[in-house]
Amino acid sequence: SGVLTVKTGVGGTYVINKQPPNRQIWLSSPISGPRRFHLTSVDGSDQRQRWRDVRTGEALQEVLQDELSRMLKRPVELQDSDEESDRA
Repeated sequence: SGVLTVKTGVGGTYVINKQPPNRQIWLSSPISGPRRFHLTSVDGSDQRQRWRDVRTGEALQEVLQDELSRMLKRPVELQDSDEESDRA
């Protein structure tokens, strides 16, 4: 259905929801509230892209890493799918 729900058990629930008509990902965070992300180019081409907050420009991956690390009081590292394919 395009919805991912992450229940942390300590600080609330994250809901990550894809919005195909808008070509966006919506995040509902117990820390930063509702946010919208759109796919943008990293290096000026379409080969490397990242989901970036529409208002702040922050990357979705970094937002989640930072918030989950603070909430869980331990480092959380989310791996980029491009990094995984580079290691193979």
